Parts: sequence; structure tokens; C-alpha cells
Amino acid sequence: MSIEGYDLLVQEFKFLLEVEKPKTAEEKLVAAAQGDRSENADYHAAKEKLRFMDKRLFYLNKMIQNSVIIDPSLHAHKKVSFGSTVSVTNIDTDKEETYTICGVLESEPENGLISIHSPLAKAMIGKEEGDEFKIKLPKTTKEYEIESINYINIFSLKKNIRTKSDFAFH
Repeated sequence: MSIEGYDLLVQEFKFLLEVEKPKTAEEKLVAAAQGDRSENADYHAAKEKLRFMDKRLFYLNKMIQNSVIIDPSLHAHKKVSFGSTVSVTNIDTDKEETYTICGVLESEPENGLISIHSPLAKAMIGKEEGDEFKIKLPKTTKEYEIESINYINIFSLKKNIRTKSDFAFH
């Protein structure tokens, strides 16, 4: 994953742990103080919210611990690698398509940001300008030619960057 992707994961983790979880724990305590917990909707809602939050924190912690941070700006991009923005021509349709190879959590296929683990990215890795490659799909095989390889910052291409308001549990 990119440095920015890693920073965003850490930012979400810290926000949930330091802001949202204490706030929700306080909501749970206030609701518990109102009396009978068996019929207290506020208490049960806060309790469930904490459960979801703990699951998300566990997931984020695992992603942070297992992440491999790569700074694609340090690579020459003579060959397709992580962080490369690759323009390819579909040989059958003569249509040009552009993809940027990024981490799983950073991908936005609808915006041309494809995961390093996607079949298309796997087929392109290590190729150079002018190379041709094929990718087998369930009903057909597509053939491409690499037109250009560049570096463009992944986060400058993203359309869906999460913010603190997205981190919060509503």
C-alpha cells in the first residue's frame, strides 16, 4: 500500500479508538444509569455500536500490522510496478484504457485504480512499453499492448477518499 493509504488507515484507527469509542462508552454508561437495561433501547444501541466498532478496530489493526508500505515515487517505472499508471490499447477494439496499480484497500476499479492482486495488474507487472500481454476471462481472452508507463500519485487519482465523518459510526 502507499504511504497515504497507510496514513489513512492509521488516522481511522486512532479516531475510532481515541474519539468514537470513548464517546460511545460514555453513551452506554449514561443509558445504563437510566435503569432497567433489558428494555433500554439506548443502552442496547450503544452496546451494539461498541461491538461493531471493536470489529472495525480489530480489522484495521490487522491491516496496519500486515501492510507493506511502498513509495512508488522512488521507482523509475520503466517496467510496470506498484504505483504505475499504465496506458494500454485493447488490441481487439483498438480502445485505449488507463489503469493505476495500487493496494487492495486503495483500489477504485471504476476510476481506473486496480488492485495489485487483480488479474489485469498481475498480467502487466514487469512488462515494458510496447509489450503485449493476454488476460483470460471466463468467456474470452483479451489482448493488450502497453503504450506508456508513468507515475502519478495514487491519491491524486482517487475520487473516494474517506474522511473523519466517514469513520464515525452513526
